[in-house]
Amino acid sequence: MIAFKYRNMFTVNDTVKKGKILIIEDEVSIREMLGYTLMKEGYTFEEAVDAREASTLISRKKPDLILLDWMLPGTSGIDYARRIRSDPETKTIPIIMLTARSDEMDKVRGLDMGADDYITKPFSTKELLARIRTALRRASQEEAPVVIESGGLSLDPVTYRVTALGEEITMSATEFRLLHFFISHPERVYSRTQLLDQVWGRNVYVEERTVDVHIRRLRKTLTPYSCAKFIQTVRSVGYRFSCK
Repeated sequence: MIAFKYRNMFTVNDTVKKGKILIIEDEVSIREMLGYTLMKEGYTFEEAVDAREASTLISRKKPDLILLDWMLPGTSGIDYARRIRSDPETKTIPIIMLTARSDEMDKVRGLDMGADDYITKPFSTKELLARIRTALRRASQEEAPVVIESGGLSLDPVTYRVTALGEEITMSATEFRLLHFFISHPERVYSRTQLLDQVWGRNVYVEERTVDVHIRRLRKTLTPYSCAKFIQTVRSVGYRFSCK
């Protein structure tokens, strides 16, 4: 493992380790760079070169965050992100997609398939670490132990469960946070910028288009339960949650 390779270069105090990160990347040089960067910052990490190896690692020790390369041998990163999101055991793990594709539609596709964020190669380690910190902070935020119910939807912020019509709904961590914010602030209209600040955080480098992508994904998730209509578009302003 790369972790052992770097262990003699500096000492990482166990008390300052910040989280477990799984790197899924088939290029050795990028894995080494990521491993060095993460370990230097106090993170622990595991490595996988493809989806099969990653699945084994995830089942053995659930990571706090996944860095996932778009182009992988066998199952592509984008298809694997969809598999992660469809599994109840892994659906809430934050995913940051690493991609050499800079086209906007490719980024939108990655978000559609379940990634919470993406970063385009080549990228600065400072930007990567900022995105990791933000994703981990969002995932670890303590929620009030109150089940919220509205319009037939029931959302439990502690167990990360959403149910409708007595059936549990599977959704990504970002969809959950977005729905949680909406259902907690009904009838108010929020602009894309406000939603980015409230759901993604003020220090995240995310385009406003990202909000539209996740709104579309959330509506699609809620459609079978006749709840998509609750997320309303207010033309030229933004979005609101309303059961009226």
